Amino acid sequence: MAGLTFRSPRAFVIGAVLASMTRLAIWGELRGDAPTDPATSRRTLGRPFACADYGGKRVCLVDTEGQVTWEYPADGPQDIWILKNGNVLFSHVGGATEVTRDRQVVWKYQTAEKNEVHACQPLPDGKVMVAESGPMRLIEVDREGRVTHEVKLTTATDRTHLQMRGARKLSDGHYLVGQFGDGVVREYDGSGKIVREFAQPMAFVGIRLSDGNTLIASGDAHRILEVDRNGRVVWEVTENELAGNPLRFIAGMQRLANGNTLVCNWGGHGHIGKQPQIFEITRDKKIVGEFFDYARLNTVSGVFVAEDGADPAAFQVQR
Repeated sequence: MAGLTFRSPRAFVIGAVLASMTRLAIWGELRGDAPTDPATSRRTLGRPFACADYGGKRVCLVDTEGQVTWEYPADGPQDIWILKNGNVLFSHVGGATEVTRDRQVVWKYQTAEKNEVHACQPLPDGKVMVAESGPMRLIEVDREGRVTHEVKLTTATDRTHLQMRGARKLSDGHYLVGQFGDGVVREYDGSGKIVREFAQPMAFVGIRLSDGNTLIASGDAHRILEVDRNGRVVWEVTENELAGNPLRFIAGMQRLANGNTLVCNWGGHGHIGKQPQIFEITRDKKIVGEFFDYARLNTVSGVFVAEDGADPAAFQVQR
């Protein structure tokens, strides 16, 4: 497979994004405009999960049978976590919120009205990392709402909505940021210096795996790829490789303990109802589970599976 090239911090891949602006809608498909025929539904994941139902304007918990067992309203949710105490942490366009199962807000961060938040992450000591487009920064916020650390990011994109999507702090103190408009996944150190980057048009998120590789979701570039430390592609799935699961807008993902990858195949931009919202794929590209039910969920942009013993606030979940 062809490798990805490293680029200097001043080099930006924006041509693919600019060429696609005429077909990119703002993430605003509304609930209810997708087929809901039960005969076409497939709920075979067989594992409970939490998800950010972007089109349904809510976050949800779903059981092993594919039934929604809990939900909470959210405007533009994209990132979601189940914490060790059972609380649900999620991002929404205006900030990030942590709620209990009885829907009590126990922590929140609200960004300025002109900004957008597309990612959050639980950190040790109850802190939360929040990714703010607009000021183009990552912040770490404590339980009292104080910003304890700020990382300013580099971008050539002035449109707030296109600046970034997924962002993750790593166990070594570095950060991985999917910079959608710049067409790159960037790794920053704690001071905001670019350490390395992986060129990928419409980069949604980069996920650092336990072996040091990086799993990348590519949004509307219709591609999933895994690269090694040198940027060489060691595994990928392209747009039409999976029968019944054409890759649309590839959003949140999780690498599971069994080695499989859970993928959000966000159906916006003209594909709502035409393919499963979530699927689980093996290393040899076999689909072993799907969630395809637009009566229960709309477009899904983030998914989280709790696995035994893994603490998301201790960098133990690969998503």
